Amino acid sequence: MLRLGDDDCATDAVWSPRVHRRDAACCVSTHDFEFCIIFLTSPILTGVVQLQKAEIGIIGGSGLYAMPGLSDVHEEKLETPFGSPSDTYVLGNLEDRKVAFLARHGRGHRIMPTELNFRANIYGMKQLGVERIISVSAVGSLKEEHKPMDFVIPDQFVDRTRHRISTFFGEGLVAHVALADPICSEVAKSAASACKKAGVTGKSGGTYICIEGPQFSTRAESALYRSWGMDVIGMTNLQEAKLAREAEICYATVAMVTDYDCWHPEHDAVTVETVISYLNRNAENACKVVRHTVADMPKTRKCKCGSALEYAILTDRSKIPAETRRKLSLLLDKYLKTQEARA
Repeated sequence: MLRLGDDDCATDAVWSPRVHRRDAACCVSTHDFEFCIIFLTSPILTGVVQLQKAEIGIIGGSGLYAMPGLSDVHEEKLETPFGSPSDTYVLGNLEDRKVAFLARHGRGHRIMPTELNFRANIYGMKQLGVERIISVSAVGSLKEEHKPMDFVIPDQFVDRTRHRISTFFGEGLVAHVALADPICSEVAKSAASACKKAGVTGKSGGTYICIEGPQFSTRAESALYRSWGMDVIGMTNLQEAKLAREAEICYATVAMVTDYDCWHPEHDAVTVETVISYLNRNAENACKVVRHTVADMPKTRKCKCGSALEYAILTDRSKIPAETRRKLSLLLDKYLKTQEARA
């Protein structure tokens, strides 16, 4: 399973000719190679930089910065009510869509999965106006049928993490979003179509089990997960999926298989060397899949992701602490202000 980010591939040579730095940095991933790109632009109006609406976010390794066809590239450094994202957002245009990219583990792959500020990463995308996220991630395979170099687009998650915050809510506000189907079917459909167009083996459906890390699994754990029917294993995407749903952002994972974890009798146990080897070999394919996914994405959302909070807030509106409401205004205002206007 893929556990490392490919930030090391993002050399200064990649950055200098194309990226206009504006208080920025980027991020990569650690146990589960993730790619997250957010697409947006930032015009200068009367001397003040303002963020325009972004269309698509992509989370992953910084190697995607050099994606063919990515133009008008610059960086944005954001702060959120939950702290700083993993790095600056790299913004640009791809396939005539406004996009923004975030390296999950930071440039140089310096943040462990447990240390990732998932809330800031997703909230930053919301601040940029992102409505859809494509998360490219390296994973280990728990089934013979998912071979190294294959792409899997899971539709379910199982949580085996222990030390992470997976919600924006609390501090006097209770909300429960539906997560029966944690992946947006529209984004997943575009990703599956993109795999075909890119000429890679792409498989739709399956369960991604998210472990705490940073260590890889023991053989006993790997055997246990296989007995549960899990398909792939990683360390990061579950929290992103949960928070994206709370932020009413469509989300799908494009998982790149790099190894058979440690269960396979005819393959060596997973090592960093193995993961990096397959990541490098699959980097071009990953760029193709992301590019085709962006191009295939419908302009208008017809899914229910954009109204996930409509009936999720249980707390009496008059009892929500003012500071909590202020902190989450980006998520809550469209519902609370509407209700207040009706009252």
